[in-house]
Amino acid sequence: MVRLFLLSLFLIIAYPFSGFLLAQTESIPNENPLKVGVAGSPPFAKYNEQTFQGISVELWQEIAEINNLQYQLIAQPGVKAGIDQVIAGELDILIGPVSITAERFQKVAFTQPYFNAKIGLLISREKTSVWSRIRPIFRVAVISSVGGLFFILFIVGNLIWLAESRRNSEQFPRHYVKGVGNGMWFALVTLTTVGYGDKSPVTKIGKAITSAWMLITMVAASSLTAGIATVMTLLLSAETTEQFKQPEDIRGKQIAVISGTTGEKWAQTYEARLLPSPNLDQALERLKSGQAQGVMFDVPALKYYLYQHPEAPFQIADLSIALEDYGFVLPLDNDLIRELNIAIVELKQSGRLEEIMNREIQGDFDN
Repeated sequence: MVRLFLLSLFLIIAYPFSGFLLAQTESIPNENPLKVGVAGSPPFAKYNEQTFQGISVELWQEIAEINNLQYQLIAQPGVKAGIDQVIAGELDILIGPVSITAERFQKVAFTQPYFNAKIGLLISREKTSVWSRIRPIFRVAVISSVGGLFFILFIVGNLIWLAESRRNSEQFPRHYVKGVGNGMWFALVTLTTVGYGDKSPVTKIGKAITSAWMLITMVAASSLTAGIATVMTLLLSAETTEQFKQPEDIRGKQIAVISGTTGEKWAQTYEARLLPSPNLDQALERLKSGQAQGVMFDVPALKYYLYQHPEAPFQIADLSIALEDYGFVLPLDNDLIRELNIAIVELKQSGRLEEIMNREIQGDFDN
């Protein structure tokens, strides 16, 4: 009886606190850390066996701290492999420079975009030689401009000779070759406004021709000089990139791509001859060896590589292929995406995301 009485008394006392204890137990968060995959290239994802760095990694660390999330970072061999792991349930989240596409949206969910990137083409930069510098001089546009100038000088030289050869034979001899040669010399020094004074017309017709020629050269000389200079500038600047001026120029070319990336998809779209590589380093090796005529990949990664390797004989072709957004990848049936989106927007608005990017790219990287 005594035991029964004590048990009943304990239950009466403990009952009011049972709801409180139950509520405390239910509010304790799940201690199992999130499995977060990391894939992609610098400056967004840089990792080895022990450390993880990059814009995407630091952004995720800020988001996890805001939401008090426990996680474990796991390196992935590539973006496609990481997405497959998310679909299979082996990863809870995939971070890195993962482009948001309609095809991927059918299989996984994406967070709010946190970066807008371009798809570009890295090509070899030709070594400068003496011939490469003087070769534009022999192009048709330059030769035709110079030829046109000499033709005009020849016409004016003939007109001056015809007007002056009888009364001013000392300066413009009656011998055709010498006389016209002196006339062309006179037209040239007048054109250039040098005016040596060694030749001058004395007849009214000769003075009239000279007056008309001077008025014409005031307008024509600057335009002609500017035209030749423009042609030369364009030819010199186009020496190394003239092969790729628009995306359609990629058709039929040997283009190295990273397997499973959107760069590979765009190269297929423009009917390039693909040389798939597992990572950017191997794709660059194919460009160095001459196997590939270009590497199609995300411009941020290509710019970062050139910044880290200023001696590399590469440059980004001046053509626009596509614009894409980066986001984090989650399974379709997730409960975290709203909290992650709120955190990304807050980091954008506060300027914190821009600070992370500037620090990671050492202030010398431009989107």
